[in-house]
Amino acid sequence: MAGDFNIMVVGQRGRLAYEAVLFAASLRAMDPGFAGRLFVAEPQPGPLWKFDPRIQDPGVRDLLADLGAEIVPFKNHAFGQDYPNANKAEGLAVLPKGEPFLFFDTDTLVTGPISTLPFDFSRPAASMQREATWPKIELYGPGYAATWGALYRKFNLDFKSSLDTSQPDEYWQRYLYFNAGWFFGACPQAFGRKLTETMVAIRDTPPPELVCQELFPWLDQIALPIVIHALGGGRPGPGLTPLDTTFANHWRVMPLLYARAPDAVIEVLENVTAPNRIKKVLKGHEPFLRMIYQGRGKKVRALFDRDNLPRREQAIRNRIRSNGFWMR
Repeated sequence: MAGDFNIMVVGQRGRLAYEAVLFAASLRAMDPGFAGRLFVAEPQPGPLWKFDPRIQDPGVRDLLADLGAEIVPFKNHAFGQDYPNANKAEGLAVLPKGEPFLFFDTDTLVTGPISTLPFDFSRPAASMQREATWPKIELYGPGYAATWGALYRKFNLDFKSSLDTSQPDEYWQRYLYFNAGWFFGACPQAFGRKLTETMVAIRDTPPPELVCQELFPWLDQIALPIVIHALGGGRPGPGLTPLDTTFANHWRVMPLLYARAPDAVIEVLENVTAPNRIKKVLKGHEPFLRMIYQGRGKKVRALFDRDNLPRREQAIRNRIRSNGFWMR
């Protein structure tokens, strides 16, 4: 079993500030035994931002403190407004050096006692709740092996040892690929530095095999397996499956949460958002106001049978939009 560890999310102006409140409230409700520190990494104004990215709502800041979260400022040196996904890498620089960490995207609802899971922080890993989003293979272009292999060669890593040989050659799941919605490691500063440097190198000097590939918005997920492999990690073991299933829900967009999530997840959502001090703040974010407190989420939920959902997410989105309930 893992010892104490810290958790980090990114909080900034707008949507992520309110999502950070929801994350913190669900963590405190569903994992009261969590003994580490909860950090909300906050980007600061600077030349890589055209606006002030700090959390603007004083009610959000006060409630995060009441929930035991620590807002910690950080400076962007490599990315910023043009690619805010990189905040998850640059923000790790301000966490305590050498203390194990677990990162979550803010659009995550904690639904179980994550601190009871058997993390091995010496072997970093990340979420397997991913789809074949990258690379997109062109008819006459490099395949999966050539594309991923080029990245491993660029960073002087052994490509073959990263492969899942139970999967067939040129099938996307054979190759190490994660969702960056959660990941963990032994030292946040070392991990964050490595992730930032890897993203910058791929952005600035990609291998020729990537010439036809879109790097954005996938850059963090392209770099993440390279970093995890370089730090001696890999795919998470079965003991961490609850992070992708019953102990956390990476909901992404509130209408999709109501459309797809099991009843138990909706129950957690509505219970943790019910207290007046939380409701007062979360009503400041329109998707939470409409979906949770004004009943639009229940209307979305009524459009779908959770036991027979459309296979493609786009079909779910289209049905929500056609009924006038889409928002993000």
